[in-house]
Amino acid sequence: MKKLQFIVPMLLGAAMIFAGGQQQSQSTASGSRDWTVNGPFHIGILTETVSQAEDDLRGAEELIRRYGRVSDGGIIQHVTYPDNFMDQQEVFISQVTTMADDPLMKAIIINNAIPGTTEAFRRVREKRPDILLIAAEAHEDPLVVQQAADLVTNADFISRGYTIPWAAKQLGAETFVHISFPRHMSYESLGLRRQIMEQACKDLGIRFVFVTAPDPTSDVGTAGAQQFILEQTPQWVKTYGTNAAFFCTNDAHTEPLLRQLMEYGGIFVEADLPSPLMGYPGALGIDLTAEAGDFPSILKKVEDAVVSRGGAGRFGTWAYSYGFSNSAGMGEFAKRILEGKAKLDSLPDMWAALGEFTPGARWNGAYYVDNNTGIRSRNHLLIYMDTYVFGKGFLNSTEQVVPEKYFNIKFQQN
Repeated sequence: MKKLQFIVPMLLGAAMIFAGGQQQSQSTASGSRDWTVNGPFHIGILTETVSQAEDDLRGAEELIRRYGRVSDGGIIQHVTYPDNFMDQQEVFISQVTTMADDPLMKAIIINNAIPGTTEAFRRVREKRPDILLIAAEAHEDPLVVQQAADLVTNADFISRGYTIPWAAKQLGAETFVHISFPRHMSYESLGLRRQIMEQACKDLGIRFVFVTAPDPTSDVGTAGAQQFILEQTPQWVKTYGTNAAFFCTNDAHTEPLLRQLMEYGGIFVEADLPSPLMGYPGALGIDLTAEAGDFPSILKKVEDAVVSRGGAGRFGTWAYSYGFSNSAGMGEFAKRILEGKAKLDSLPDMWAALGEFTPGARWNGAYYVDNNTGIRSRNHLLIYMDTYVFGKGFLNSTEQVVPEKYFNIKFQQN
């Protein structure tokens, strides 16, 4: 494995982020505000539980490890919201607003920012306008949550629609196989990314193929959906060849897909929400208990296993979990803002905060553009990390200039 070195990601495009064919302003209404706190402060972070999103929770725990828990005299207050949050939104909202009862609370971060975040932030804002509000990986309608949060983040489904096929070509792909199902393709973020991928493949000289797999939420369940992938992948490889790159939109499909690609051949650039923990441990049969939370060690162990199976240069990921990076990075960013060491509207400051927990990896991003109006948000950032290829290292995908044409593609729901 290439030795990981800390790189402060001063991106080539940091001052020239484009979306919708327009250069992005790096200022936001709340971003221009001075959030500096003269005195002690607390930062609240809400995540899912271990069973629902372990990496998100581990990121919050990393903040506690560094800066201490409020109850122990530190600055981090961490709360997990209910697993069945869709049925307990009032409980979740109460958890958020209760944080605002702490007079020292000066920032609240939610990762994932589940449905109910907007209402919770509205209630907090009514009584505590001095609290910085960050919605990480927001689930609600962008135009709604943007009005309630000072900063919104999501994985960059626009840029990655181009960079994933680009990376596939670097790995020798001649065909790109996109695996999904109607429910996912009805979502703007996933459906539009598929459209961009198809156009990118055309432009890059790669054959694009769309195949349908069972939805794990359907009658067949997760087990049935995974069995389908196990049975079909060998046939897909036979049909499209070992120089076909495969991409699936569902996490449950990832492990069986990786397992069969390791066995029968094929290329895998990265998962929908990438992490060395996504699919690889189960597919490779490796135990990462001793490496929990130590992503350089996790990456090395996974890489060693991939390379030993003959997958060097053909399988990739993000070197660090997106969920972990989002929790820890947004917490660090908020801390630096409150200390007067960073500005909310500074992209280099954000990349540096994320880079604190992702040494060696670069970040990039673009401001969200509403697909219907063409209006760009000034506080909603789509972010992505460089792709790491096992046995090869980073691809520098974040340094690629995504052609402006891809930001102008309109979502066509089938």
